Amino acid sequence: MGEPFKGRIGITAADSQPDWAPRPRPADDAPNVVLIVFDDTGFAHLGCYGSDIETPNIDALAANGLRYTNFHTTALCSPSRACLLSGRNHHSVGMRFLSNVDTGFSNCRGVISPRAGTIAEILQSAGYSTFALGKWHLANMEDCAPAGPMTHWPLGRGFDRYYGFLGGATDQFSPELVIDNHPVDPPDDPDYHLSEAMIDEAMAMIAAQRATSARPFFSYIAFGATHSPHQAPRAFLEKYRGRYDEGWDAARARCFQRQLELGVVPAHARLSPRNPGIPAWADLDADRQRLFARMQEVFAGFLDHADAQIGRLVEFLRRIGALDNTLFIVVSDNGASQEGGDEGVVNELAFFNRVRQHAPDMLRHIDEIGGPNLYNNYPKGWSQVGNCPLRFYKQNTYEGGVRDPLILHWPARLRAPGELRDQYHHVIDIMPTVLECVGVNAPAVLNGVNQMPVEGIAMSYSFDDAGAPPRRKTQYYEMLGHRAIYHDGWKAVTMHKPGTPFEDDVWHLYHTDRDFAEIEDLAAAEPARLAGMKERWWHEAGLYNVLPLDDRMQELFALRRPDSELDRNELRFLPGTPHIERFAQPDIRDRSWRLSATVDWRDGDAGVLIACGARTGGYCLFVQEGRLTFAYNYLGDVAHVRSVEPVLGGVGTVLAARFDKTGEHRGVLTLEVDGRDVGSRALSTLPWRTTLYGMDIGRDLGSTVSPEYRGPFPFTGVLHGVACTLGDDRADRRERAAIEAGNALADQ
Repeated sequence: MGEPFKGRIGITAADSQPDWAPRPRPADDAPNVVLIVFDDTGFAHLGCYGSDIETPNIDALAANGLRYTNFHTTALCSPSRACLLSGRNHHSVGMRFLSNVDTGFSNCRGVISPRAGTIAEILQSAGYSTFALGKWHLANMEDCAPAGPMTHWPLGRGFDRYYGFLGGATDQFSPELVIDNHPVDPPDDPDYHLSEAMIDEAMAMIAAQRATSARPFFSYIAFGATHSPHQAPRAFLEKYRGRYDEGWDAARARCFQRQLELGVVPAHARLSPRNPGIPAWADLDADRQRLFARMQEVFAGFLDHADAQIGRLVEFLRRIGALDNTLFIVVSDNGASQEGGDEGVVNELAFFNRVRQHAPDMLRHIDEIGGPNLYNNYPKGWSQVGNCPLRFYKQNTYEGGVRDPLILHWPARLRAPGELRDQYHHVIDIMPTVLECVGVNAPAVLNGVNQMPVEGIAMSYSFDDAGAPPRRKTQYYEMLGHRAIYHDGWKAVTMHKPGTPFEDDVWHLYHTDRDFAEIEDLAAAEPARLAGMKERWWHEAGLYNVLPLDDRMQELFALRRPDSELDRNELRFLPGTPHIERFAQPDIRDRSWRLSATVDWRDGDAGVLIACGARTGGYCLFVQEGRLTFAYNYLGDVAHVRSVEPVLGGVGTVLAARFDKTGEHRGVLTLEVDGRDVGSRALSTLPWRTTLYGMDIGRDLGSTVSPEYRGPFPFTGVLHGVACTLGDDRADRRERAAIEAGNALADQ
């Protein structure tokens, strides 16, 4: 019912007294807040942290603001973003892993708990306008279908407006776009790039807000850069030609020297040796050197292009007189990614299906890397350069996975432009810092829900005092079974091997105040300290809901809640259905299934009936030149099954594709017209992820599954609907769900 009415009601308005509850309004001098999040951008990727990649606009923010050199995240995207927006640890709020899954345990629900109000919800309730742009990845992916539920979409978690993509990554030229609470068709513009569009939309949102309101705004801008696919306009891809021909060893040595000169690493720091499995550049053959150098050139162009967009936003804020009193924050969500593997990939769907792509095969695509036809990622030898001088990568709890850049820019308040800060901080400290800067307290009750305590510590004590003692003394880490604990200048860390007992993990000990890159293991020299650090990890795990430990990763992508609305064997899609995100499409993995489209067919009709996926992988059913055709795209290798005879016209014709499983990840695909078999072929199918792109009915949006037509290739006849029947010959997912449910009951 809202606030109680405090006026007086009479017979008429003339003898009544109105009442208006005051709207919340921030203080007159409250700053705007722009929070920019990069993805998979390592400690050393920005120019102002030692990189040779050109990031002049970010560097300018650093030169007029503060750079933090001892700032940490969680080692993975969704968990770091949950910490960033909530001010609490990721296990505390239910984001142990990616938002893709709900494992049935409170530490891994795949959403931020309502008991942990986001910074957007708090600022919105205090009178701020709130905008989100770009990557979200904080809602259960099966809930990212057009029907939702949208409770944990951006507009459900405190944002007034949204333009971006709900998943973990997307094609930068043809993204799976959502505006506010509805999916929209990908742009049909050869000059479109998501990074540019995000900043266009951010400026439009701010301009619209300022046209009618003097309230401050909070703009959360989460770039797809520099997560794969590394894609940028051609000019940026060409800009770095030849820049990395000397290879990763030389690039890392130069980066480390610049870091010493800049002071972003202490004078006593040492460059860590190459990570295990990374060959010396000189030991690579000429073809691999050529391919790998091109992959890094493309990465550099992608980051450079994103920096240019930040420059556009900064200039816009300056032009409208808002820059001086805008708290501008630039951060990354984790270290540089190892997901490109030893040799990189031109199609990252291969990584998610544990299929290796080899350099000689990829070399033929070298001129396409970074463009719209590939979904590429670089080899992890370049990731180590991006994490220089640190060890290991994203997903790992060594510093290479968790130490990240952080830049604060606020001319109206920060009085030490260009200075460095080395106090130890964690991503949960951002939210309380922002709240303190804008003069808003975290409420005990928000939207009618009692709130858990904020676990972060405001960093504002360090703004004016480089020598201020750090207020964060302890921080635990856990990711995919890897664990670490920081306490008072020391760190204990272990790398976990999936499928092995956690009690067998070997812990290492580093004095990180003196050993920046975790090079000298002191575990044998200080066993008592190591034992105490391990005990402290277990204590923190108990405080922050870390248990149960779970070292699965790929397997979790096959897991759905037992009561999932998508866990049905009969689904029907009507014409006009909007684009469906890939994690909400029918789960055809390793089972029999049947797709059938009911149409009114005339001779000459053609087009797509259903398409799931894109050029990188997926499947589609279409009619072309009178023949029913099914295409299965296996990592870019497309197998077609065609009817042996033309489809005859008719009303209510049923065109179908039936897959009969004959073994693990293989079977026979048969085409049907009105129940008659008209063609078949044996097919092998992908085991873990079928696509990197979602599903369309009656057309194929974005890049097409099959190269035999040009999208969107809409069906020209009358499509009454597409039915999907899933077979019951796969038990693995149900068995996993039952195990999870049983464990949850036993844990109570």
